[in-house]
Amino acid sequence: MRIALFSTCIGDALFPDAHKATALILARLGHEVVFPPAQTCCGQMHINTGYQKESLGMIRTYAEAFADPSIDYVIAASGSCVGAVREQHVQLAQRHGKPADVAGAQQAAAKTYDLPEFLVDIAGVTNVGAFFPHRVTYHSSCHGLRFLKLGDRPYQLLEQVEGIDLVPLANVEECCGFGGTFSLKNPEVSQAMVADKARHVKDTQAEYLTGGDSSCLMNIAGALARQRTGIRAVHLAEILASTKSHPWTPDSAAYPKEKML
Repeated sequence: MRIALFSTCIGDALFPDAHKATALILARLGHEVVFPPAQTCCGQMHINTGYQKESLGMIRTYAEAFADPSIDYVIAASGSCVGAVREQHVQLAQRHGKPADVAGAQQAAAKTYDLPEFLVDIAGVTNVGAFFPHRVTYHSSCHGLRFLKLGDRPYQLLEQVEGIDLVPLANVEECCGFGGTFSLKNPEVSQAMVADKARHVKDTQAEYLTGGDSSCLMNIAGALARQRTGIRAVHLAEILASTKSHPWTPDSAAYPKEKML
């Protein structure tokens, strides 16, 4: 299959390794991976902040960037952004756009998938040959859990990783408190929420926290680092891309850690 990589804003600017890992996994599975250079932000931040009509241009750009009929699927390592494309783009195109905008948004949304969805549902793969000999716990992001209904797909993939000690996270369905602009508009509430999440992560005695959204991992990792827990954050894609011959190492971690404070 020919797959287009959607890098997302936060991936492009802050956490490119998660998206590089996504491309690597897909290529190892035999897919052709392309990167349409015209892609930009999906508009989620603007839409959620109330600039819905103003986001129409970004929705058009997304549809046009991935309109090539030779592209079978668009894959991202971000349940949040994929959720926005699938849940918001068509609705806003119908509300503020023209028939061509609706058609473009529908076409793009239909072939946009989060990495765990694609691997399990489309590629039919749970074992990608990964090796990660560490104690790990998994955080379910809100968009992945509630919009995309990822269910146990991430767990299916993690359970097949050689050497991993996967431990459950208490109250895994609870939000970490980031929520994009929510953490800026409601800082006290956000801090209380991430404090709860960090406490649950610490209780697992895990070495690493993983998840499917870099924004959530950044938020939780910041709280863990400020408490000097020693627990690192690593994106799910980076674990799945790690192999015995090319292992992921803590030095490559981009999320907040003690030495950065």
